Amino acid sequence: MGKSELNLDYRLVTKVLTDFIKNETEKVGIKNVVVGLSGGIDSALSATLATLALGKDRVYAYALPYKTSSKESLDDAKLVADFLGVNFEIIEITDFVDPYFDKNPDISKLRKGNVMARMRMIVLFDKSAEVGGLVLGTSNKTELLLGYGTWYGDLASAINPIGDLYKTQVWELAVYLNIPKRVIEKKPTADLWEGQSDEDELGFTYKEVDRLLKAMIDDRKDSVELIRMGFSENFINNIKERIRKNQFKRQLPIIAKISNRTIDKDFRYSRDWGY
Repeated sequence: MGKSELNLDYRLVTKVLTDFIKNETEKVGIKNVVVGLSGGIDSALSATLATLALGKDRVYAYALPYKTSSKESLDDAKLVADFLGVNFEIIEITDFVDPYFDKNPDISKLRKGNVMARMRMIVLFDKSAEVGGLVLGTSNKTELLLGYGTWYGDLASAINPIGDLYKTQVWELAVYLNIPKRVIEKKPTADLWEGQSDEDELGFTYKEVDRLLKAMIDDRKDSVELIRMGFSENFINNIKERIRKNQFKRQLPIIAKISNRTIDKDFRYSRDWGY
């Protein structure tokens, strides 16, 4: 995989992200982290960074397949766990979610995917209480901006080391860290239903949209400049609308203001109490 225009100094990025995991975990008195391994590159990268930050004995990884999840995804989750040498357990969620599906026979594929994502997060947060660990996020910047994830499902976490990396940068950092090639090169999928692919569902490739997002968000290019760069007006407007519509997924629930110090408006813990 060659370098892209989004290329970063990955030695420095690794140092920043491993320090972030260690500091954010230990400053609240927690020793371990918990991560769901899907078999995809995002969770593989988060788990790898956590292993570098804390050591393999302090990382608890879980594969949480449903009965229709692909065998390849589970095999790749095992591959990553073996590669890292972390604590690893497989917990099938079928028996947890099927009773709900049975009571809702007309449930759509999208709703089923959301239920499964939230069930997986219930298991991860329960395991975090069992092992004394923070739940590690696995959503990248592209997914967060586009709202491509389940609110309080796979988007939920205590800390997220890869949330400021575009998907293209996730792939490049994974190469730098020597994550198994098979996981890096596979087609991105949330494995929500048989044959599901992220890029087919989105209607564009991650590399296409990452170029646009970088120019739009980080470089603050306006629509005229983006069109000059070769992006179509329709593509620009489509992505802008996705970012606007999904803002609610990127923030705490909006709290109606009553007091003089409302949480997340006037009172910010890290700013006001010196952390």
